[in-house]
Amino acid sequence: MKNQLSFIVAASFLLLIACTTGTISPTLPPSQPAETVTPPPPEKPLTKSIHKRAQWSALTGWADDDLLPAWQAFLKSCTVLSKQPVWKENCKMAASLQKPNNKTLRNFFESYCTPYQIINTDNSEVGLVTGYYEPLLKGSRKPSKRYRYPIYATPSELLTVDLGTAYPELKDLRLRGRLDGRKVVPYYSRAEIMSNPKILNGYEILWVEDEVELFFLHIQGSGRVVFDNGEMVKIGFADQNGHPYNSIGKYLVQRGELPLEKASMQGIKQWGQQNPSKLPELLQQNARYVFFRELPSDLSGPIGALGVPLTAGRSIAIDPLSIPQGAPVFLATTWPNTSKPLNRLMVAQDVGSAIKGGIRADFFWGFGHEAGNQAGKMKQSGKMWVLMPRGYTVPALTGR
Repeated sequence: MKNQLSFIVAASFLLLIACTTGTISPTLPPSQPAETVTPPPPEKPLTKSIHKRAQWSALTGWADDDLLPAWQAFLKSCTVLSKQPVWKENCKMAASLQKPNNKTLRNFFESYCTPYQIINTDNSEVGLVTGYYEPLLKGSRKPSKRYRYPIYATPSELLTVDLGTAYPELKDLRLRGRLDGRKVVPYYSRAEIMSNPKILNGYEILWVEDEVELFFLHIQGSGRVVFDNGEMVKIGFADQNGHPYNSIGKYLVQRGELPLEKASMQGIKQWGQQNPSKLPELLQQNARYVFFRELPSDLSGPIGALGVPLTAGRSIAIDPLSIPQGAPVFLATTWPNTSKPLNRLMVAQDVGSAIKGGIRADFFWGFGHEAGNQAGKMKQSGKMWVLMPRGYTVPALTGR
């Protein structure tokens, strides 16, 4: 009922826009990659986790971690955080630190930050840690018998409304749709796009050879495409169609097609190779569809939701309603499919449609085959501590 009410409100709002601005005409996507990233709005009050002040000694493995890689990631965060009052002084001090080493970095965080353990609203202290990576696909700028599957730019008819700007009680709710005459309707689902690709004619930016790899590109949110001549293009998330994310791994398990222990990225790819006739139906179970844009070739990593390049092994995706974007987060978990400790200072620089709740993180492994192997296997338990500036006021928990 809440979703129906929200969409009715959105529809009315969008219809008002349509009446005042006229008909939206489709236009071709820009041929040049976007080179700037709009920073996210200031951090919002937390609603999905409890922040419990902790002692540094409680952070499992804190004294043993190599902090230098995380420090470089944190400095990237400061290009955004320095504009926020709560972080301004810390980022200023960080920028002035000369030739840092592990001793000086540990002293910096312990002197200027306070650790807060993330606690779920049911008072549990352990949550799920998964992994993601930057995949490599083979492709072309033109379609062919080999390269048949398009990567699309954001269509101009896709409308996005942040309802919180007009209705505070609906803050954090963004709806996407399209105009059908004077009527607002949901944007096309994955099934509708796959069954009628003419919907997005003119928005193709690249073509790739593997439909399953393309699907996982949508899940990862960024990647690289290599051409036959060796040229490589970086692409990143631009927008999505507004439909909910559904796990195809969970679907296969529920249907008895895969045992739970094999419902990994690798297991799903293998299933697809063995069941090509069932593949379209499987992919369409996830109605969400992602649109992309080309990125500058000199970026050190894919752009996360914070608006800065991600750092392999040190960036995580989080729920921004639980942990402030850009903040350092100490993560205590284990290596994929093992009990070997993986205790690291990470930086919250990305979000994800499946990353929801308090203690929930998606570990960015980087680019390439080995990164994909680790990401595909990762489904670990973990604890998290967010490091916030001294004087930080813990927001009241709402929405319990």
